[in-house]
Amino acid sequence: MKLQLDKALSLVALGVLGVLNSAHAAPVYEIVNIDSYELQSTLKDTRNGYALGVNANDELVGISKGKKKLSSSDVEGGVIDVADGIAPEETITYSIDKAIIANNFAFVAKENDDTSKPWFPTFDSINGTTAPSDTTVINSVDTFYYGINDAGIKVGSMTAPEKKTENTSTADKADDYWYYRDYEFRGVAKAGSTEIPLVPPYTLFVNADKTKTVELGGWSAATAINNNNLVAGYASIDISKYGSDRVNYCLGTDNTLPLDICVQREQYPNSTGTRNIQYQTRAYVWQIDNDTATGTALPLGLTPKADNTLTFTAQALGLNDNGVVAGRSHVYRNNDTDKLRQDAAYWAKDTEGNYQYHWVPMGDSISSSIAYDINNSGILVGSYRSYIQGYLRDKFFVFDTNTPDVAYVTPNDFGSTTTDLSSKPKDINNKGQVVGYIETTYDKEKPRPKAGFLYEKSTGEFNNLNKLLTCESKGYEKASDGSWARHQVEVRDGSGKTFTYNADIIVVEGTSINEEGTIVGTAFIRKPSLQLDSAGNIIVGENGEALFELNGNGDPVTAYIPGMVVLKPITNGEACTVEDNTDTGNFERSGAATLAWLFALPLVWFRRRIR
Repeated sequence: MKLQLDKALSLVALGVLGVLNSAHAAPVYEIVNIDSYELQSTLKDTRNGYALGVNANDELVGISKGKKKLSSSDVEGGVIDVADGIAPEETITYSIDKAIIANNFAFVAKENDDTSKPWFPTFDSINGTTAPSDTTVINSVDTFYYGINDAGIKVGSMTAPEKKTENTSTADKADDYWYYRDYEFRGVAKAGSTEIPLVPPYTLFVNADKTKTVELGGWSAATAINNNNLVAGYASIDISKYGSDRVNYCLGTDNTLPLDICVQREQYPNSTGTRNIQYQTRAYVWQIDNDTATGTALPLGLTPKADNTLTFTAQALGLNDNGVVAGRSHVYRNNDTDKLRQDAAYWAKDTEGNYQYHWVPMGDSISSSIAYDINNSGILVGSYRSYIQGYLRDKFFVFDTNTPDVAYVTPNDFGSTTTDLSSKPKDINNKGQVVGYIETTYDKEKPRPKAGFLYEKSTGEFNNLNKLLTCESKGYEKASDGSWARHQVEVRDGSGKTFTYNADIIVVEGTSINEEGTIVGTAFIRKPSLQLDSAGNIIVGENGEALFELNGNGDPVTAYIPGMVVLKPITNGEACTVEDNTDTGNFERSGAATLAWLFALPLVWFRRRIR
């Protein structure tokens, strides 16, 4: 494996690579959730939207993240939905001294909508959540959707609602109450209006002498569901060694906080993003039947010794209708205990109906790998991480589970040989079409922009999705003489002046594709930035509308924020070949960071601790 990879990489000559998209043979796509060159991309009063799953009936699920930060004067003055510009995001902090404010909201959308707005994102309540536009309630429950099957059953995760108790501290305190919740995240399936919690097997801590117990809640998440109502995800089966130490501290005499509050503090992420209370986590499946869920833990890729204090993790991220599950797990490569890795894996039932673990073989030059999905033919897609030309890159791979002794294949992306462009797949349909994202520039010293891709396994074609779009879908409009130009978006700000800027939409990731070729994912859409005061609040003009940030020429400063996007193949259109030299603005940094966060959200690997 290592020799094959090294040989392929030695052939890369980026300076002379041509772009071999062969777009003429690929389908032409149209973005269908556009209204007057504006993406219908997220819930009202949130900043960012992401489409994460689509079924055969053209129904999708997604997440809106980032509640807009609006002052009381904005609300009272009518500046509720700042749709024309990029509003600041509400800052969410995790503290036992502050009320819990949700910042993630699940939504659904569909082509055959009951209203006159196909594909319009519609808030979907889970665990009592309220819509982000409802200013009468402070919502404390974060919710997420990751997948939907053809029967319309949706899966994801949720947090518990906020609880509070009187703050009895004699020191300075931020509030009269302490705040906590029963669990940090838990898998959920929703069929119609019925919610089915996917409870992990480990939720209750019992100390060593079995004299005290603490309800921790554990954690679980549902990442995918097949058409037989089998749900894949992951769940806690035990607590980590260090997590156990922290709970025992909360039970001890040195702790001055109420037990529930101490435990909550240990469960919150700290300044480095890690949590003191972590769990032994395993890939997991739940069978949904008559609104109940029966769970099964899938085997880890290794057998820990009884005295091992490491935290081992496995996660199921995709599955097919045959019940074969794809994901990743800790494993000792080739049974060598010196080679502990996190690698792509799949689980399939044996002749006795028991799930067995299968490693996707990786060479020594690969530091880690992951499998995202598997189709009904047993074709698995994932990515591995390795140094390419001195830089750590992620590369998309395809693996046929029917021939496990045959090495995985790394498709050539935009070159005739393997390039150093990082790429990750997210979904494969039964026709062998794969969607994901890939970097688009070769500059090694600067951040690399990303684009959604479509890969056709049957032909080996690899395309940047933006190269397959119609001109209208990219923000162009046709003049009477047949020429194309950027659509001019017209907006008015708080000064009363009207401004224009160039429309632009860039598909940055495909996350799901159905059998008819409908693709959902994320696009960056250009919008003007709003002026903010020193406290980060929107500055409002005399007419009650927000003021835009202007450049030296008096034009709005524009940036890109992420929104959900829906692409459908068409037969009566052409892919856009128009090129222009217009300024593309700036990618709004918080939006980009949020996108990266979202990619990792259901896939988090928690730091191993030896204590």
